[in-house]
Amino acid sequence: MCYQWDKNKADANFRKHGVYFADAVSVFSDDLALTIEDDCSEERRWVTLGRDLFGRTLVVVFSWRGDEIRIISARKANAKERRQYGKKHEKNL
Repeated sequence: MCYQWDKNKADANFRKHGVYFADAVSVFSDDLALTIEDDCSEERRWVTLGRDLFGRTLVVVFSWRGDEIRIISARKANAKERRQYGKKHEKNL
C-alpha cells in the first residue's frame, strides 16, 4: 500500500500532536484497528483507531486518492478512544 501526505501539514501535525505521519502509517497494519467513514466532511474521509509500531494508540484521519492513502491528520487517542480500542482487543483474545 502507498501513502502520501502534504509535508507542511505533516510538520504542523507533529508540532500540534507529536505524531509523525511516517509513524502513523503503521496503524494500517494493525489487525485490530477500527476504521469508520467520517461523515463530518465534504471530502470523503475515514478515521482509523489503531496501534502504531511504538505501541501508541492513534487516531488517523485519511482519504483515498486512487489506490493511495492520503493522511490528513494523526494524533494520540484520548482515554475514551483507548478504552474503545481495548474492548475490541479483549474480544479477540
